[in-house]
Amino acid sequence: MRKILFALSLALGLGAAAAPAALAQDVPAPLKAAKAGDLGTVLTGPNGMTLYTFKNDKEGKSVCKDACAKNWPPFAPEAGAPAPKAPLSVITRDDGGKQYAWKGLPLYYWKDDKKPGDTTGHMARNIWFVAKP
Repeated sequence: MRKILFALSLALGLGAAAAPAALAQDVPAPLKAAKAGDLGTVLTGPNGMTLYTFKNDKEGKSVCKDACAKNWPPFAPEAGAPAPKAPLSVITRDDGGKQYAWKGLPLYYWKDDKKPGDTTGHMARNIWFVAKP
């Protein structure tokens, strides 16, 4: 996809700088895409904080609850938020709360990330991974 956007930007005379901006526009709101060092492009919430997926989750189902959900807060839609565009969706958690999912996998923040661009939760216990577009 990136190569196609790059080639298209060159063909339209937009230059190489237009390609990364187009990539960020490929993720539906409220998601954003950001560069995260060696990890490349990752998904972030509207606050710029990195989002993660949990290896033990199943498509459309979060198994992270109680203490887990305190450490890994679910990325939840705000009240009245419009329905997301695929591949972003909203799932219902066991507690009845709502949570965004990317390609069916629930999305979470990590409590120890302190500022946008932090990815300290990546590879935690080999079951938590940054979410990728």
